[in-house]
This record gives sequence, structure tokens and C-alpha cells, in this order.
Amino acid sequence: MEKNLPESPYRRLRSLMRLAAEVSRPDDVRRVRDLYRKGAEKGVILRDRHGLNPVRQSIDTAAALCEMVSPDRNMLLAILLYQLAAAEGTTIEEISKLWDTDVAHLVDGLIKVSRLYGKQTVVKTENFRRLLMALADDIRVIIIMIVERLTLMQAINHHPDEKFVTDTAFEAGYLYAPLAHRLGLYKIKSELEDMSLKYTSRETYTKIARGLNETKTERDAYIASFIAPLREKLDATGLSYEMKGRTKSIYSIWNKLRKQHCDLSGIYDLFAIRIILDVPEESEKAECWRVFSIVTDMYTGNPKRLKDWITIPKSNGYESLHTTVMGPGGKWVEVQIRTRRMDLIAEKGLAAHWRYKGIKSESSLDQWMNNVRDILETAEGPMELMKNFKMDLYDKEVFVFTPQGDLHRLPLGATVLDFAFAVHSKVGCSCVAGKVNGRTRKLGYKLHSGDTVEVITSNTQTPRADWLNLVVTAKARTKIRQTINELTARSSELGRELLYRRFKNRKIEVDEGDMMRTIKKMGYKTVTDFHKALADGLLDPAEVIAVYEEVTHPTDTAEHRSAEEFELQEALGAQESDRRREEDVLVIGSENIRGMNYRMARCCNPIFGDKVFGFISSEGVVKIHRDDCPNSAHIHARYPYRIIRTKWAGKTGNMTAATIRIVGQDDIGIVTNISSIINKEKDAQLRNISIESHDGIFSGFLVVGVSDIRTLDNIIKKIQTVKGVKNVQRSN
Repeated sequence: MEKNLPESPYRRLRSLMRLAAEVSRPDDVRRVRDLYRKGAEKGVILRDRHGLNPVRQSIDTAAALCEMVSPDRNMLLAILLYQLAAAEGTTIEEISKLWDTDVAHLVDGLIKVSRLYGKQTVVKTENFRRLLMALADDIRVIIIMIVERLTLMQAINHHPDEKFVTDTAFEAGYLYAPLAHRLGLYKIKSELEDMSLKYTSRETYTKIARGLNETKTERDAYIASFIAPLREKLDATGLSYEMKGRTKSIYSIWNKLRKQHCDLSGIYDLFAIRIILDVPEESEKAECWRVFSIVTDMYTGNPKRLKDWITIPKSNGYESLHTTVMGPGGKWVEVQIRTRRMDLIAEKGLAAHWRYKGIKSESSLDQWMNNVRDILETAEGPMELMKNFKMDLYDKEVFVFTPQGDLHRLPLGATVLDFAFAVHSKVGCSCVAGKVNGRTRKLGYKLHSGDTVEVITSNTQTPRADWLNLVVTAKARTKIRQTINELTARSSELGRELLYRRFKNRKIEVDEGDMMRTIKKMGYKTVTDFHKALADGLLDPAEVIAVYEEVTHPTDTAEHRSAEEFELQEALGAQESDRRREEDVLVIGSENIRGMNYRMARCCNPIFGDKVFGFISSEGVVKIHRDDCPNSAHIHARYPYRIIRTKWAGKTGNMTAATIRIVGQDDIGIVTNISSIINKEKDAQLRNISIESHDGIFSGFLVVGVSDIRTLDNIIKKIQTVKGVKNVQRSN
């Protein structure tokens, strides 16, 4: 170990084991050292492209977890091992054998997250959803990633790569600081925010820091003058307590300056005093309110600034009593009153004492995690996801009750409709109004803490697009969008069935190309809108049929001609045409006829090499279908006289789109491996990719440009060899 690893990380590891002594076992140290030694011998313990030592970063992260959250054996082992496993210095199976499946599970989760970053410092926008899904799988992975970002931010101060530093700082600000906030890791959150501001706007950070340093002596003297008489009163009560003063974080001060458009002297709660009581848990509330009474007797309080998180704690477990009072010299001072137990949770977060210690989790945090998963499953696009996710993390809360007394925590500004969706998605979708404290209120009525709300529903109610303007919670917004889309799709399908039944009654064969031209001619931008208008009664099917017949020119005799008549006429026209035979890739009818007007059928998308036949459409255009086309049996049965013999001319045509359907295990990197196979093919081009994932299985479609069937078959065979792929086939 000492021979293969730098001495500094080795010393750090010994220091870490002292911090983790209460949870670690003697074998843990030896096994970790052995794996590190093997990794060093394999040459996988290397600095990253930014010059950072992964071993040192892992040890620093583990130490920070012990100091700022709480020592946990499995989490510490996962932190120390996952980078080694990601570099193939060990395996998940070996870790599971040496420790247990839970450590292996955590290592696997961290590897998945790390692979999403790839060679990038910051996760790319398109991977944001996958990152959050990987994090949402286990709350411990979130905690580890938050702490790891903290140690990374500490390590990159004055790093020569400015873009690397700036990108890392931005991500810490928009993702990991909000996560730390939600989990009650306020100290980590403040440090991440301060460093994020420092790295992205060093001049602003330095200006505020310098201003604080210049007034430090003055502030210390003021806090001392505020505390002295208060301490005298508290000592007289016989309470055991600790009292200390603090200044707001630099990021918090910057936020205040930006919002209030003032200087440092204009921030009324720049000073804060924290009173921490040592009292039994059963008397916590009474003693906190007793101290509150003493403080407000001495100094005039601002009733608008009273925050009672003792009666109803925050959703992340934070408990404290806050008030802002007028101190000497007319300056506002915030006073925070809490017990030692409350202070521990406020400093290290409820998560430090949570599920992985065998304690039942807070239902509110479980509910939040479920809400996160709902957002991930239904958000429309990564930018909307980022917006909703951050909003759901940072918003202040209101506390609302059901008539039965059940408590619901909602963001500030939440409405009756938000509350209905918080109760249940079905309740939200059928909500028509709400009774707030006994009075009937509209859907958009904003709720206040302490309100009792009864939801009024109707079986005939359905969500509308304007509801999106009435809600603030991410869950409500995503459920409304999802339901509207489902209703629209259902209505569209109903309209399509109605129209095509009318066509069938009129014995009119519908051509999809002609129908698209009809839809465009009638002024509809999308097929969905067109079909929905039919279902809603805004459009008469008879009118559509009339326009369709105009588009298809019913007087045209092409549809009444046999294939032989059509072939003869085309031959005569071809003799007068100046088209060159070598431009044709298809031989339609007689081999002596070239230059016919044809199109590839969209229902089966033939490509060079497929067995095909021609079908003479009503427009006089030959549509080329594959022999195994889904519509082939119908065409042969109903229109045998309009089928014309067709074959390929013997030379490859232009690149044609072919669709491949893939099903497989949702492993990180599998899509990259598949796309790499296609990109390496000389005569192929990946044009589009659509992937969906559910319960560890992904399914999707690849649209690939190929010049012939041989190339397509070759691609399918290669994709079938990719690990994790279960099924690959060409799709019509």
C-alpha cells in the first residue's frame, strides 16, 4: 500500500479510519488497503484529466461525511470503493463477497451516476433526467454525491482550468445545493452556495467578504452588547444553554442585496443569535417558548418575522423557533431558539439519522422522494424538468390540513388545486372547487398555513390547459399535462375512428398521403388537432370527405385502369421522355419501361433489396410496397387488377430510412454502444433515436439511413451482440 500509493492518501486513510472508528471493523481497513494495492498494481489509480487524485478525493469525501453528516459503514465503504470499481480495479461481485449486497448496491448506484458525467465535468442537459433517476433510487446516493461535490469544490479553488471550475460551480449551485437544502444539510448547502458564488463571480464574493471583514470588530462588539443583558436574564432561569452569534453566509447576503437593492447596512437580519438549550425532549417546546418570551420581553419583536418550526417542523425535519427583534441602535437581529437535538438535525440533516441506521424514515421525505420520481416520469423535456425540480426543492412551505386533521406541506403560493393533487392525482383531476375553513373557494385560491381544506369533486370534471396557470407544485403541473395529453390522444383516436368508419360506409379507400394533403388544405397543423376537431363536433366528416375527393381528383381515370393499361400508357409516355434509364433503381412492369412516377409506401418503407410489388394509386403514381407489408393482404384481395410487377434494377439506390425496434436492459452506456455500431457502418447513418425506460427495461426505435437491405441486416446482427440487448427487429 505504502509503496504503490502516494504517502498523503495513505495518511488520510488512517485519519479517516479514526473518524469512522465507531462504525468500522478491523477487516475493513485491511480489505480496502488490499484492493487499493491491487488497483495500483493494475495501473488503474490514475489522476483524472484535471489532475485530481481519485483516491484522495474519495478519502476526503468519506471524512467529510463523518464530520458533516454522520459516520455510516456502508456509505463510507461505497465512497472508498466506487471509483476503483468504475476503473475496473475491482468488481461489484468481489465487493459483494468481501462485504455484502448493500455495499455493492451503493457502489453500483455511484458508478451509474459517475458514468453519466463521462468525460464532462458537468452532466449534460439531456442526461439530467437520468442523473436524477439514478439519485432517486437511494437517498444515500444523493447524500454521498452532495458531500462529494463539496470536497470537489474545496479542491478546485484557483485551479488553472477556469471553465472546469465555472461549470462545476454552476452545477453545485443549481443541483447539489438545493438537494442539500431539502435534506436539511444546511451547513453543506451554505458552503456550496458560497463557493459557487466565489467561483462564478469572484469579484462580487470578494467585495462582500471584504465588507464583512472591515466591519467584523464592530459586529462582534454589537453582538456582545446584545447578548450580555440577555445572558443575564437566561442565567437567572437556571437553564443549561449555549449562546453564540453568527453572520449570514456570503451567498445569502448577496441574494438579499440583489433582491432588496441595498447595501450591507440595509440588511435587517444580517446579525443572528442562536440559543441552544440542553433540556429533556419532553419539555423542549415549553422551554423554547419560555426563552422566546424572555427575548421578546427585552427586545421589541417583529410579528411578521416569527417562524414557528417547532409546532410544525419543516418537511426535512428542521425544528427551530425564529424571531426578529429590534436590538440596540435600532438594528434588527434574528434570534434562533432550539434544543441540542434540534441543532444536531439542523447542522447535519435528518438524513444523518435515517433509514440506513434502522430508523423508520420520515413520511414527508418518503413522499418527497415519490414526488421526485413522479416529476422524472412525466416532465416534458430537460429544461422543464430542471425548473420543476429546483422549484420543488427550494420553495418555502405552507401547512394545510384536511377535515380529518391530516397535514399536507405545500410550497408557498399553493392553491386549492395544488392541494387536491397533493391528496391524490384522481382527486386533483376531478376537482371543481374547495371549502377553505368552511367557505367555498375557487380552484386558484391561494392557501395559507393553518387552513383546513375540503376538496369538492365532480365525475364530469377533467383537467384543462388553463389549470397550468393555477398551480405551483411540480406534481400538479406534470399530472395536469399528462392527463390532458391522454385525453387529447383518446379524443383524437375517437375522431379518427369516426371519420374512417364514414369512409368505409362510402366504400372509399383512404390513402394516407392524400389524407395528409386534405388535413393541410383544411388548415390543421397536426393530425391530432384534426382528429380531435372531428371528435369534438367542430368538423363534419361529410365535409372532410368532400375535400378529400377534391384532393384525389375523382374524375381521374387512373384508378379504373388495369395494370396492363397503365403499363402501356406509361410506356408510350416514356418513349417521349428524356429521362435517363440509369437514374432508375426500380424496374416496374416491363423491363423496357423506365422513368415511371413512383413513391415508396410509408406503411412499410421498402429499401433496396426488399421483395416488393407496385400498387397503382388513384393519383396515377405507383406506390412501392414490401411483400410483407401489413397492408399487402388487403391490397391483393381487393385490388388485384391494380398490382404491377416490380423489382430492383440491380444497383443500390439512395440512402433510405429504416426503423429498428430495440428492447433491452436499461444499463448506462448501452445506447452509446448501439449508436457507435451504426456510426461505424460505412453505408449507414443514424437519423433519429427515441428511447423509453421503465422498471430497468428500455425500449425504443432507431431510424437509420441505409442504402440496401444487406447493410440493415448487418446492423441488426451487430446490435444483437451488444450486452443487455434482448430483442432487435426491423419495424414497419
